[in-house]
Amino acid sequence: MQPSREKFSSKFLTIIVMVGAAVGLGNVWRFPYMMGANGGGTFLLFYIIFTALIAIPAMTGELTLGRNTRSGSIKAFETAMGNRFGQYIGWLMVTCYMISSSAYLVILGNLLYASIFAGTTGFNACSTPEYEASLANGWMQYTFAVTVLLGTLFIVYLGVVKGIERVSKIIVPLFSAVLLYLVVYTFLLEGATDYMVEFLKPDWSKVNSDLIFAALGQAFFSLGLGGTIMVIYGSYMSKEENIINTATSTALFDGGAALMATFFIVPTVLIFGLNMSQGPTLLFYTLPQAFAVLPGGRIIGAVFLLALFLVAFLSIVATVEAVVGSISERLKGENSRKKIILVLLIVEVPMIIPSAHDPDFIGKVDLYFGSGMQIFGSGLAVLVITRFLSKFDFLHEVFGSVTMKCHQHYYLWIRTAVPITIFIVLATYLWSQFTA
Repeated sequence: MQPSREKFSSKFLTIIVMVGAAVGLGNVWRFPYMMGANGGGTFLLFYIIFTALIAIPAMTGELTLGRNTRSGSIKAFETAMGNRFGQYIGWLMVTCYMISSSAYLVILGNLLYASIFAGTTGFNACSTPEYEASLANGWMQYTFAVTVLLGTLFIVYLGVVKGIERVSKIIVPLFSAVLLYLVVYTFLLEGATDYMVEFLKPDWSKVNSDLIFAALGQAFFSLGLGGTIMVIYGSYMSKEENIINTATSTALFDGGAALMATFFIVPTVLIFGLNMSQGPTLLFYTLPQAFAVLPGGRIIGAVFLLALFLVAFLSIVATVEAVVGSISERLKGENSRKKIILVLLIVEVPMIIPSAHDPDFIGKVDLYFGSGMQIFGSGLAVLVITRFLSKFDFLHEVFGSVTMKCHQHYYLWIRTAVPITIFIVLATYLWSQFTA
């Protein structure tokens, strides 16, 4: 334990920071295109089920692992699993997040560029080719990604209270207000409601192992699960805070943001006859086409893209904090955090290059590390904490009480059903890939 370890300032700011870490790329970049590619309402239904039954319990497990050990991933897994094996698992989780962050930094860099372009030039028939040509320039993407990395490392350098809390309490309410306005604006457009209702109709023919894996992966990705971010954020929580309430509140805000983003993006795209199944390029290529013909599209596009960049920035801050915080705990001395930030800068700068020059590489990183390894890491965290702590200690850590019968059932669910479901879905998906 580290007596001088920083903690979140209040229960309210804890939830704001958690929401800031969860809401972002998972909700606005990833969620709408995943729905578009996986049957619309069918995907949404499985996403809601997995969030309620699997992701929220998994989040309580990760937060409990972090708060109980007062550590990031490396020391937390080491404490719970034993020195050698636990340390290897912790390093694996942190390494995966380093790899995934190199791809997501490129996406944030593109968002930053898109928001600047929307605000200065605007999207129209004449300017769109110029915009798309710039996005196809790998070194331009690289430059913006490195710029975002520098800003991220600066916020992490400032610390939990002066850095992460301070920017979160500004950006999260701002993003919520912008998104609410855009949803209202969109549904005032003729035909928006009909398009949204049609899109949400379940298509049961889409149900297969790929869809189930995608829905579970989205639930975990959206909440920032994976045995890293929520572990270290849990270590910053006060002992007086109720973990299950924090996890549930975060999931509700996160899911609400995902739905509001979908309610803005889907009707906007479909009204103008554009394709919802464009995958990861939906945000950067399809939406600008909509902004080009949308009434007031220049202002709407600039405001939306800037707000999205800011809230997605909080997600990458959380990812980098998980890496820096976890590794710095392994070193001694007051300057260990500064050293790790510098080392991470040196490591990430070349790691960004493949994603900046190959969009398909981003898709592969997102699949393997944004879905696969995050599901695996979270499942492992749940397994570890429910076996490291006794039932009494676990329930007391999560609820502050062990007397209610429903608490006993919850413990049984998170100890058995959650990890079993996680690993069955993973195994089924892998099997389908090998036998395809």
